[in-house]
Amino acid sequence: MARREKPEFDQKLLNLARVTRVVKGGRRFRFRATLVIGNRKGKVGVGVAKGSDVSDAIQKAFNDAKKNMVTIELSGSTISHDVLAKLGSARVLLKPASEGRGIIAGGAVRSVVNLLGVKDIVSKSLGASNPLNVARVTIKALLMLKAPRVPKAVKEVKEEKVA
Repeated sequence: MARREKPEFDQKLLNLARVTRVVKGGRRFRFRATLVIGNRKGKVGVGVAKGSDVSDAIQKAFNDAKKNMVTIELSGSTISHDVLAKLGSARVLLKPASEGRGIIAGGAVRSVVNLLGVKDIVSKSLGASNPLNVARVTIKALLMLKAPRVPKAVKEVKEEKVA
């Protein structure tokens, strides 16, 4: 028997909706999929797409998420500092948490940070609760993170080793 290869990215379906276009002859139905993908090692992306059937919409959303992939530098199992981001009326507050605390976040934020590879974080979603907007603002917040600071003594030791 052939073994199944592990996929490159894990995925989580955030939202699946049947959307309607009204035309002269009646209603035309399609499906809209909102998907988050990530490798749990610092890469994550959000994709949205419509298709005539569910599997078509999910496949298109996966491809869209791959195009919108971002890389975020993590400091251990958490983020380096507090960050608040706003996109439209959706706001997300992300705070680092001590090791072993876990992911304390709701819905879309939990999916994004989990697929990113963060193990300990505290978050609060404010304003809009639309999963797509919350996922996008979470990625915006993660992109606002600055690299973790390295103490001066550690920098000097590294420079001596290089020289």
